This record gives sequence, structure tokens and C-alpha cells, in this order.
Amino acid sequence: MMLARPPGDERSGGDDGAAQEASCARHPRLRRWLWLGWLAVVLTLAVTIGHGVAAEFEPVGVRLEPLRLSARVYFVQGDTGPISSANQGFNSNAGFVVTDEGVVVFDALGTPALGAELLRRIRQITDKPIRRVVVSHYHADHFYGLQAFAGTGADIWAQRLVRDYLATEAPSARLDERRQSLFPWVNETSRVVPPTRYVDAETSFRLGGLTFRVIPVGPAHTPEDLMMLVEEEGVLFAGDLMFAGRVPFVGDADSRSWLAAIEGLIERRPRVVVGGHGPASSDAARDLVLTRDYLRFLRAEMGRAVQEMLSFDEAYARTDWSRFRDIPAFEAANRRNAYNTFILMEKEALAGK
Repeated sequence: MMLARPPGDERSGGDDGAAQEASCARHPRLRRWLWLGWLAVVLTLAVTIGHGVAAEFEPVGVRLEPLRLSARVYFVQGDTGPISSANQGFNSNAGFVVTDEGVVVFDALGTPALGAELLRRIRQITDKPIRRVVVSHYHADHFYGLQAFAGTGADIWAQRLVRDYLATEAPSARLDERRQSLFPWVNETSRVVPPTRYVDAETSFRLGGLTFRVIPVGPAHTPEDLMMLVEEEGVLFAGDLMFAGRVPFVGDADSRSWLAAIEGLIERRPRVVVGGHGPASSDAARDLVLTRDYLRFLRAEMGRAVQEMLSFDEAYARTDWSRFRDIPAFEAANRRNAYNTFILMEKEALAGK
């Protein structure tokens, strides 16, 4: 990179350079200020070039601390509460794997700004290229950070049903909402980044001496859920099949299939499981209990209310929620979870399931 010469540099030449040098010789204070100005320009250029992609996005005021799970696997853990301006959208997890030939990322966090910060933290650990980003599902808190990775040349993998979701009005509506609720970290320059490859069956690939297994498990939390197993490291990234330390967000999930997927996850016996929210788990059978028991409880209570032909308000009021009331995100998520499960149980009753 060529930099402008400092004032008075002997190679500057020309009448202007000579006049400036003579003036500086007569006024030492002027010479000092000119040198400081030149130095500020150089430092600004260096910082801008060093930041690269991250400089394009709003800085974040939350700390992303990569936690090491094995020799080559890391993750960052989001806040246990719901998305808010206080946590700047950082309430989900993401992970990355550093191989001899490049980096594989799992999920990209909930704003372009957070994605840029995640990329910056990866770059503090390795300068190897970002080869692939695997997205667990297209809920905003897990994929908006893709915008920061789009310029790295990485392939972006997601399950094939994401294509159906992107063809609806829902992505645009959610982006409009997040431009309001998470401004300035989601703003008018933020955009929805589609996958570059769609996966519709279990797929394996090798990179840098490691085997990665990408596993579709939807419909569960969403129709398009993906997990990623790093075989040699024994680490499974499970996305939102597992919520640790907080009430799950059920949304319009197929909870019957979600429960079946949880059982299948336990049978794989991974050494470590990283869910979409909360701390990593070294005992999947134990730490999946909250998600599993919560879903079972919702189905049992709302299913009984449907059989008794109660209204949702009656069903919700009579249910004893004390077991879950003190768990983070209960107030933000529980009533909506219960309502959506009530609707699901009505549909299952009508279908004779």
C-alpha cells in the first residue's frame, strides 16, 4: 500500500513542497501539527483496512467471548432472555470449527452487526478462510449475521424448505420489525441473505482432517431444522432442538416431531451438544430434559383442554405453570407457546392423530 509522503519529505519535490518545507523550518510548531495530521491519516487508513468487513456494520456493545469446547471447536453464548435492545439481539448461540484448511461456522447470530463481530473474533483466533456457514434454521436470531459473511466467499448451507420460506412475505415483514426493534444494529442497509446450497438429506464432507455431518431433523422447531456433528471432536450443534437454561420458543413448531427429534439426538450420544440458546451440554440426556418436559407439558395440558372443549383463555388460566414460571424467558414466551400448542392440538384432534 502506498501512503502519502509526510510534509517536508525530500521526495515531495515541486515549488509547493519547497515552500511548505521553508515555512515549517521557520515555524517548528506548524511542522509538528502537520506531522501529527499526517500520522492520523495513516492510522485511520490502517484501522479501516484492518477492520475490513466489520467496518461496514454498526459496532456492538455486547461481548462475544469464544468458548473452547475442544481443540478445534468454539462457540459464543447469547443472553438467556428474549431479544431486546439491551442485548442488541445477542440471545442465540453460534459456533465455529477451525480446521487445517479453513473454518466452518454454524449459525451467524441475530444482526449483521453481531455477525461482523463474530467474524472479527474468529479472525483473532485464525486467519484461515471461512469455507462454509451452516444455518440451523431461518429464524432471524440465527441468520441475520450472514450478511457479514456474504463477502468472505463462504458457501452458505441450509435445508431445502428454506426456499419455500423465502418465497413468502414473512422474511420482509420480520426484517421491517427488526429495523424498528433492533435499530441501529438492524437498519436500512440490512438484508436477508439466502443460502448458496440447499440440503435435503444427511450430507457429509471432509475439511482439514475433520468429518462434518449435516443432519436434517425437521419438521421440529421449524420445518427446516439442521444439526451439524463434528465427528472427530464429538461436538453436535443442535440449533433450537435444545434450549438450555430458558423456556423454549415454540412458535408454530410441530412439537410431536420435535419430541421425536430430541429422542434421536440423545441416541447419537455426542460428547458435547450446543443448543441454539444457553450453555453447551456434556450430558444431552440430562440437559434436554427441560425442552422435552416443557413440550410434553404443553401438549398434555392444551390437549386435555381441547378434549374438554375449553377456550384457550380458560385452559391457560387453569394450568399450573409454577414448574416453569421462574425460568428465563417465561413471561416473554409462555403464553404464545401455549396458544400455538392449543391450536396445534385442535388440528391434531380434527385429523384424528
